[in-house]
Amino acid sequence: MRKTRRELINKYLEELRTIKREINEPKKRFITSIPYKYTLSNGRVLPREQMLKNGISGSAVMVAPYIEETKEFLVVMEPRVFTKLGVAISFPAGYIEEGETPEEAALRELREETGYVAGKLIHLDSFYQDEGVSEAYNHSFLALDVEKKFDQELDENEIIKYMTLTYDELLELDQEGIISGANTKLTLSKIRNYIKEE
Repeated sequence: MRKTRRELINKYLEELRTIKREINEPKKRFITSIPYKYTLSNGRVLPREQMLKNGISGSAVMVAPYIEETKEFLVVMEPRVFTKLGVAISFPAGYIEEGETPEEAALRELREETGYVAGKLIHLDSFYQDEGVSEAYNHSFLALDVEKKFDQELDENEIIKYMTLTYDELLELDQEGIISGANTKLTLSKIRNYIKEE
């Protein structure tokens, strides 16, 4: 790992870590569940609960932006308070909004979180995140022809830092457990097929 990148990662890990946790009763809950009874063709009835995120399924996208000139990937670091480190390194990601295609959501999330735009998207995979309690169907993409054109456009409660890392640096962080999200790990494994060997 390049010393400058390790120093930046350590700086963000310290800056974004949680120092206090309190229960907060919001006026509106982001995560809700709906109880169902499912009757199977064999006559069995199963009780299940469906988890909703902000009232919708929570289908999402993750996009791995690749900067060909430097052979690096653009990654984001942000607070993920329920994880062991409290901070996560991942690729830009977010929910698919009503009326959006997964491709449109991927391009929007990339622009909002980093200010970068992509000229080309390659679909890597689609998968259920937690099929036991959710209909959320996620999509991962590789973004090519990536350029910085805008400032970040973050939501009020978003704090996102970004940087570039080589594929080998990403693998190192994965092995160290600093990359720990399932969506990021899956996307990282899928982009291997698209990286040209030096």
